[in-house]
Amino acid sequence: MTIDEAINTLADSDPIIKLLLQVQQGRMRPDDAGLRAITESWLETYRRVLSSVTDAAAVRRLDPSPRLAVLEEAGVLPPNHQGAASLREAFRHAVG
Repeated sequence: MTIDEAINTLADSDPIIKLLLQVQQGRMRPDDAGLRAITESWLETYRRVLSSVTDAAAVRRLDPSPRLAVLEEAGVLPPNHQGAASLREAFRHAVG
């Protein structure tokens, strides 16, 4: 998978783009079941994308930490979320 394909795949399922504004405006709660399902799906998609990109320099451009931090700050993900920890580990593994 090329870096452009990877970024497009992640953007298509990104809860920050689609739903974080709803949380910030109070229209949706951070612990909403639908938001949780979308976020969990996005985490899994991110892990799959990381495993499919073989260029280490390209993988560095896919660092999930800033997006995970935004989700944690908004209360969508708890700081000790297992899926987020797994994604961070997958990223560390992918960059070597």
